[in-house]
Amino acid sequence: MLRTNQDFLDYLWVLYNSQQHKGNIILESFEKDEKLLTQNEVSDKIMLIKSGITKCFFTEENKEEYIVEFLGKGEILGEIEMMKNVPCICSIEAITEVSVFTVTIPYFQSLIKNDLNLNNLLLDVFAERIVNTSNRSSYQQLHATEHTLSQLLELKAKEMKISKEDMAAYLGTTVRSLNKALKDNEKKKSV
Repeated sequence: MLRTNQDFLDYLWVLYNSQQHKGNIILESFEKDEKLLTQNEVSDKIMLIKSGITKCFFTEENKEEYIVEFLGKGEILGEIEMMKNVPCICSIEAITEVSVFTVTIPYFQSLIKNDLNLNNLLLDVFAERIVNTSNRSSYQQLHATEHTLSQLLELKAKEMKISKEDMAAYLGTTVRSLNKALKDNEKKKSV
């Protein structure tokens, strides 16, 4: 539910600390609710989360949000759009205070051409996303919303504060249906 990638974070820390061209990787901070990337807009940078938690979501034509994933330290943002030369596929918004490494696209492209370590990390990221997406899809088909809700509530209690609207968007349901599921969950606990 909360994706992190310590190996990628370690890799970028080394690059950041040893970079010869200081403008190629910089640190940026974002406040809670601030967008890092916006769906359908063109980004001129790649980001890697240093600290904090974000939500990755699509906004449908009817203005409903669907949260794809919660992303934490070490997760990369904007690389698919750069490789495919397309606007942002989804929006990324800070749900806590967030710090990111921002990498210029020309520098990132030169690393892709010359750094096997980066290519291996990217392949691992892509494979992990495919596995996570297929697992989540099959899990949601096999298990009731209540089961996924209990896992989300457990994560919320441990690591992050999440609004009911975001919980509903992650579960692919309405706030009204979420409230019903929360009431049912409380009833089951009290029995």
